[in-house]
Amino acid sequence: MTPEEFRKEGAKVVEWLAAYYEEIGKFPVLSKVKPGEILAKLPAKAPETGESFDQVMEDVNEIILPGITHWQSPSFFAYFPANASFPSILGDLLSSGLGVQGMLWATSPSATELETCVMEWLAEMMSLPETFRYRSSGGGVIQDTASSSALAAVVAAREKASAYTTNKQGVTRRMTAYVSTQTHSSLEKAIKIAGIGRDNLRLVEVDPNFAMDPGLLSEAIRKDKEEGHLPFFVCATIGTTSSNAMDPIRKIGEICKEEGLWLHVDGAMSGSALICPEFRHFGDGLELADSFCFNPHKWLLTNFDCDCFWVADRRHLVNTFSIVPEYLRNQASDSGEVFDYRDWHVQLGRRFRSLKLWFVIRHYGVDGLQQFIRNHVNLAGQFAGMVRASEHFELITEPPLNLVCFRLKGTDEENMTLMNKINSGGEIYFTHTKLAGKVVLRMSIAQSHTSEQEVNTAWKLIRDAAEKMNRK
Repeated sequence: MTPEEFRKEGAKVVEWLAAYYEEIGKFPVLSKVKPGEILAKLPAKAPETGESFDQVMEDVNEIILPGITHWQSPSFFAYFPANASFPSILGDLLSSGLGVQGMLWATSPSATELETCVMEWLAEMMSLPETFRYRSSGGGVIQDTASSSALAAVVAAREKASAYTTNKQGVTRRMTAYVSTQTHSSLEKAIKIAGIGRDNLRLVEVDPNFAMDPGLLSEAIRKDKEEGHLPFFVCATIGTTSSNAMDPIRKIGEICKEEGLWLHVDGAMSGSALICPEFRHFGDGLELADSFCFNPHKWLLTNFDCDCFWVADRRHLVNTFSIVPEYLRNQASDSGEVFDYRDWHVQLGRRFRSLKLWFVIRHYGVDGLQQFIRNHVNLAGQFAGMVRASEHFELITEPPLNLVCFRLKGTDEENMTLMNKINSGGEIYFTHTKLAGKVVLRMSIAQSHTSEQEVNTAWKLIRDAAEKMNRK
């Protein structure tokens, strides 16, 4: 494809995307295809000769689009948000076009130094502790997802606890880690990958608000120490996936400091809210943390993937992950004057992710991003108010931010029937979880284009379906 052909076809793709966003509210939010249906429409073998771009785009419309669940729909209320925005898409396009492999400063100085700049901007915007700043002992790096940040934190914590011997000898002593029963499953996966073992992961029970109970954490650590184990890691959460529960970071951090454990704070979705001063109390105690991450690709208008990960002491990452084969040696790295971010995480190769984040922050500004967050919190508050006023539903938790957990006053089966029936209609899509052993419905109100109109429509659909079920 020549530059001229690229210019022509690229314009068509941009037009296709613009039209898609203009019409996105008309698509069934949840794809209605059956398992195997897409695969059956695709050729069993690759084409022997190249096809026209028009043919490819025709198949996008006829085959691919029907199998898309529309995460960018303003009526998508399932799971968690996966925000996208036009500035971010354009930044990602530019990143793809430049084709930078930013593993070292030397392989593209702009990729490294823009990332440093953007991570400092965000630290300032969120009033993160001084320890997370480059001018101090810490700093930030962009990863793909919070799962990768969790793994990096676990491995670095393992090395710190063993004085960097486990990378040489393996885990020779039974090490134990601690999460709440509501912590994201990525932490269990990280513990497995790091060689700690699932049996050495302690699940700490939660309080009535589904937040980790610090007293039970302290008791679990004490018990493991008495039995000769080596406690080394705790994960606290700003906004759990199931209920958006806020763990008491300060109390947990004080325990970790006293016991000498690494504290990682996962703020995957809700961490974005820290850009608003009125929500920063959810991060109270972050100065006691060894690491913290959040995903701009969830609730800060930056399309997937983009996770921001900070540490209080960057030496722990470098000492854990740095391997310097001869073919990567270069004068800039040897000088010690630059950051080589491939030493800050598992992967060697690095995309130019900071570019799209830079586009987003510059386009919307801090004020625009704050208003974006506040709007969703206000909409969630309105939805929660409608639940409270309903005779058929009950509010399970008071929503701290943008996630509303509620249920039909009935059985688990009735709640699942209600949800599945509404989702099958295609007008909205929402999901469920289990809290205190009961099925709970979740409305995650955070998509880029969601407005009061979509929230009101969603409530009407849910309310009307419940009334019909009640009449039967």
